[in-house]
Amino acid sequence: MESRRPPILIILALFVIVIGATLTGFYAGRISAAQQAAAPTLPGTSSREAPSAEVASDQNVNELFAPFWQTWRLIHEQYVEQPVDDVKLMRGAIQGMLNALEDEHTSYIDPESLELYQAQISGTEYEGIGAYVDTTREYLTIIAPMMGSPAEKAGLKPGDQIIAIDGEDMTGIDGELVRQRVLGPAGTKVRLTIKRPGVEKPFDVEIVRATIKSTNVIGRMERNNIAYIRLIAFGDENTTRDLRQMLRKLLAENPQGLILDLRNNGGGLLNSAIDIASEFIKEGVIAYEVYGDGRKETFRASGKGLATEIPLVVLVNEGSASASEIVAGAIQDLGRGKLVGATTYGKGSVQVWNDLVNNQGAVRITVARWLTPKGRTIQGTGLTPDVEVAITEEDYAAGKDPQLDKAIELLTK
Repeated sequence: MESRRPPILIILALFVIVIGATLTGFYAGRISAAQQAAAPTLPGTSSREAPSAEVASDQNVNELFAPFWQTWRLIHEQYVEQPVDDVKLMRGAIQGMLNALEDEHTSYIDPESLELYQAQISGTEYEGIGAYVDTTREYLTIIAPMMGSPAEKAGLKPGDQIIAIDGEDMTGIDGELVRQRVLGPAGTKVRLTIKRPGVEKPFDVEIVRATIKSTNVIGRMERNNIAYIRLIAFGDENTTRDLRQMLRKLLAENPQGLILDLRNNGGGLLNSAIDIASEFIKEGVIAYEVYGDGRKETFRASGKGLATEIPLVVLVNEGSASASEIVAGAIQDLGRGKLVGATTYGKGSVQVWNDLVNNQGAVRITVARWLTPKGRTIQGTGLTPDVEVAITEEDYAAGKDPQLDKAIELLTK
């Protein structure tokens, strides 16, 4: 599976609100334009899984696309605002074609967003408010604020809907366009009108955009001699390296138990998910991938994990998605540890990024569904924790974390 090297990340139509950058998700890998020219079928797929090439050869392509080019000419001849932006039309046509598949995780990313997204996954700096968002819903919806970001400091929470920006109503406006409206340079302000589940009236939040340094692994010793690691995202090989370094440091203190915090972790790379799960699972299946023709690929633990024996609790919530659900689902199915928190997001598919020619960005295409070790699919349903613990508005306001408290309690017992 050479295509599953770790170049570009993320799932869902989840995007990080940075200067045009997308983030979070669960991606198998990336295919360059040159690779596509040499091997037009997707990696891990057979020729019968890519029937579009056959269809194109069996039909008169000129006749098939005649209405498209007719529309193109009519726009240039008749549209009131001239000259039209040909590049914008081309990108819009690509997006429209992908939308016709009716798969929310198959999408287009423009070259500017692609470049900044790559910066995010490699851990470099970028600008924005620092939040994972879902562009596929009625309103742009917060999946999770990034730790220490302006979005988190402003109190944004999973499920928050952005219904207006700087006083302008966003009703009926495409989620991607709304996302772009939130973007802006560090130091500038944006006023978001938020509709929050359980809160009667919408309210305004003013956020100062900032330069954000991505860090994926945070660790410390908690009370009662419990080790704690928070994983922000499943990035490139540096994420696994940093996790192993943190595990060595914390395990040297002989902790009584370990908490892996995957809350608000929107996902990442497939390789990273398997490698990180292997740090906590000694042996066995971590996940399956199932393709359209029924083929199933099995991913197993590496057997080289550093924390495969220590008592373990995994924290999850509504912002735990994709790769986070792979790891949490494996730990739950194999009885390696308990899940504590709230039901996860529910992202059960795998995407591959495909670079477009002439540096025109990339398209991500859903190539497979994934299953937990027990064969469960979580698409649209998520994982139900072994111990469900809610965090209330009052908890947030008081700086309390009952989910973390419960995890420490379970490990202390």
